[in-house]
Amino acid sequence: MPAHDTVLPNLITDVAREDPARPYVVNAETGEVWTYGQADAEAWRWADAYYQAGVRAGDTVLTMLPPCVEAVASWLGIGRLGALEVTVNTGYVGNLLKYVIDDSQAATLVVHASYLPGISAELAGSQIRQIVVIGGPWPQASAGDGHQLAGDGHQLAGLGREIVTAEEFLAAAGPGGGSREFRPAGRGIATVVYTSGTTGPSKGVLVTWRQAELTGSGIMPAELFSARDAIYSPFPVYHMSGKAALYGAALLGARVIMRRRFDTWAFWDDIRTYEGAVTNLVGAMANFLYQQPEQPGDADTPLRDVVMLPVMANVSDFERRFGLRVRSTFNMTETSCCILTGAKRANETSCGRARPGFQARIVDGDDEEVPDGQLGELVLRSDEPWTLMAGYWRKPEATADAWRNLWFHTGDAFTRDADGNFYFVDRMKDAIRRRGENISSAEVEAEANAHPAVLESAAIAVPAELAEDEVKVVLVLQPGQQLDLPELADFLSGRMAAFMVPRYLEIVDALPKTPTEKVRKAQLRAGGVGAAWDRLAPRPTEAAEKAAGS
Repeated sequence: MPAHDTVLPNLITDVAREDPARPYVVNAETGEVWTYGQADAEAWRWADAYYQAGVRAGDTVLTMLPPCVEAVASWLGIGRLGALEVTVNTGYVGNLLKYVIDDSQAATLVVHASYLPGISAELAGSQIRQIVVIGGPWPQASAGDGHQLAGDGHQLAGLGREIVTAEEFLAAAGPGGGSREFRPAGRGIATVVYTSGTTGPSKGVLVTWRQAELTGSGIMPAELFSARDAIYSPFPVYHMSGKAALYGAALLGARVIMRRRFDTWAFWDDIRTYEGAVTNLVGAMANFLYQQPEQPGDADTPLRDVVMLPVMANVSDFERRFGLRVRSTFNMTETSCCILTGAKRANETSCGRARPGFQARIVDGDDEEVPDGQLGELVLRSDEPWTLMAGYWRKPEATADAWRNLWFHTGDAFTRDADGNFYFVDRMKDAIRRRGENISSAEVEAEANAHPAVLESAAIAVPAELAEDEVKVVLVLQPGQQLDLPELADFLSGRMAAFMVPRYLEIVDALPKTPTEKVRKAQLRAGGVGAAWDRLAPRPTEAAEKAAGS
């Protein structure tokens, strides 16, 4: 592809002018194809409609949408005006949802029809004045708080909000006008994405277009892929995971295979049907695929690259079995894949080295750099402007704290070796210390997940009798599986240092999670030891022998 303006709305226009029929988004559930020409036309239509509705540069627009082409067109249209898209996790409810609605200060909400009945209570008293609804049919049921949706779909009864279909909203778009006068720049805000808020109120991360671009190119680097390739993205577009796929593909003129959510059983069929060349596997996804029964044709797929975060314990066997290569990176909403492995990993556990254009250090509590091999917090800095977050929306104190001493503080515990390879250990707040040793909950979880009966797990610290911590692992089993906990303890004892082997094991039906699918470890820690099996407690035969001996 020739050189283009790399700000996504401008990039889409450039590609569309050259090859409007080039596929951009493929719907994995229906097979429908949305071209670059269609994406460009729809983005301009949404921009014109927003302008006619009074949206101007610097205004916020709230969106609560599943992965769909309308969500992409709306995002691009908002960007064309220099306005700020504020994404809402579609799993948000109650106080968390109300907080984001109020904190966004948006006057316009774009929402899918399926979510509308459940949010009218949170809209009460908010500043939202216009609601644009995508999808149908119109929901008629009560929202549960006495507010009924009007039968004609034009008022949310009792709330005084104007409510229109997306078709009505877009029909009001005038050609051209003020929406065509603004051209977004790399320093502009591409989106505002709220963090999970597991330890306090959620923070809206101001993601620049330049930051989003580097996140996309970190996942799908130009030297490894081409316009012929496709990135498989079963991720929401209210997160950077979904947006990065859209950006990374557009940089190459490639296509995105979009699915509304990750589905273990549909994954390989999608890859084969739509020729997915690269994908992300986040958290337990890789383990979900790896734990399925091995098949003769596992390696016979178009998938050749997986970006795995974090790298699983059996990664080499995963590569062999599925005939692909695994890369890794470290990223968070506030950053832009600042640490990468490249096409070849240095070893089985590193998440990579500092990416060209970025600096990375491991520091102690005083922000002093620690020696190689010593645990500390990862801090980051960029050589070029606008490549890391521009701050937190309406939170100057939190922004200043995150950027103290002119380095971005990740809150993640890392080590680095003498060759410059970085190793994720844990979230700082999730670290476990037992018998004078620091333990990575992520490493314990990786070993527990390697057991064929385990679907996913969470390792936490619980208080020891005298001092420091004991390790507890909470487990969810594969469907239809049973597991003898002493057997699991023996399995883990052969795979990790003695001080890491969990003392407590507990099986549950599901792990408590945030709407962004992060495990609520604070909730698990609050439960303490609970009903967990204790590896150090006398087993029934031992207890009987002791009683007989006494």
